[in-house]
Amino acid sequence: MKHDAKKDSVKSSGKPTFDFKIAGVSYKIKTSHDEQTLQNLVEYVNGKVTEAMKATKNSSFQNAAVLASLNIAEEMILLKRRAQAELDKLEQKALKLAQEIENTRANKTLQVSSQTNN
Repeated sequence: MKHDAKKDSVKSSGKPTFDFKIAGVSYKIKTSHDEQTLQNLVEYVNGKVTEAMKATKNSSFQNAAVLASLNIAEEMILLKRRAQAELDKLEQKALKLAQEIENTRANKTLQVSSQTNN
């Protein structure tokens, strides 16, 4: 089931207002994001809330929303950790390459100066 984010109007803030639904509950939001980005966000969150509602069966929408929020936060934190680990690896590689370049320059300088002294 698709949960469309519909552009409502542009208020004095210059940001458009969008209408959308999460798990059948209507919302309005002002955002600087384009309609497609908001649509992607709505579909993602709606999917997480729907999953949480199925998992908690007799629970309230509020409990499902909190569970969905925790699941999304967990995903975000794990992705941030993974991204930071990759960034750290790249930084180490860059430092190693910079050191190798510096060593190569130093060796060439030594070679040139030993040749001029002969």
